[in-house]
Amino acid sequence: MSVYLVAGVAASTTPATLDAHLPTARPRHYPSDTTDAEWAILAPHVPAGTGRGRPIIYPRRDVVDAIRYLDRTGCQWDALPADFPHHKLVYHYFKTWTADGTLHRMHNSLREQVRVQVEDRDRQPTAALVDSQSVRGAETVGRPSRGYDAGKKVNGRKRHIAVETCGLLLAILITGADVQDRDGARPLLQALHACFPGIRLVWADSGYAGKLVHWATTHLALTVRIVAKLAGQTTFVVLHRRWAVERTFSWINRCRRTVRDYERLPEHHAAMAQWAMIIIMTRRLARHQHT
Repeated sequence: MSVYLVAGVAASTTPATLDAHLPTARPRHYPSDTTDAEWAILAPHVPAGTGRGRPIIYPRRDVVDAIRYLDRTGCQWDALPADFPHHKLVYHYFKTWTADGTLHRMHNSLREQVRVQVEDRDRQPTAALVDSQSVRGAETVGRPSRGYDAGKKVNGRKRHIAVETCGLLLAILITGADVQDRDGARPLLQALHACFPGIRLVWADSGYAGKLVHWATTHLALTVRIVAKLAGQTTFVVLHRRWAVERTFSWINRCRRTVRDYERLPEHHAAMAQWAMIIIMTRRLARHQHT
């Protein structure tokens, strides 16, 4: 079983300015392209270069737009349109920013901005929701990192996520689809407790009931509150608090690259989910600043 966990808060870094980035002349005509307002929000979190090595030829904004295009449309890396930089260069930055924490800092900084500026809340949450979703794996997903979910009849991977009450992503855990929800919740809650010590209440569905509730209270001082289905429920009903985490899954699934798992590495699947949330958050911040 292969397990990959992403969690944490934004780290302090020296922000880059718009002037530090190479200007771009590529016309913006794809729905996934960043607007000028969105790029002004993203630019401080994108490395502009160290000034060493080869000179930068391709603007970082074009690289970001290429990653967003691939995530939004679900195309292959070598099928990127010709007006983007070469697909090997784009994949290099995608892999590098995922490995060195740039993507993580960008995502978490944007989440804090949305909470403060748009939602008028504190920077750090005090309550969370957890849930999981099984995703079919393509032939590129290796056997060591995949499994079979007999309940959903899905062969692939499972993403366990923790979100705050507004639905913004806090942590994501990628496992094989055969991992039970309560088993995947333990490392997820441990990371949530370590990275967000202010969280004391977690809502979950009945799949997390049992020993997990007592374990979270004893070892993490977390109160796991189970939100069960209504008595006699046979159709879809909006349940208390659980709708927020279900909405987050729908936000992530707006990007076709995340509807099915095409990534060889679990951390790259988690990165695609983070990029999907970055698209959501930058557009919310741009609309808020415009109004």
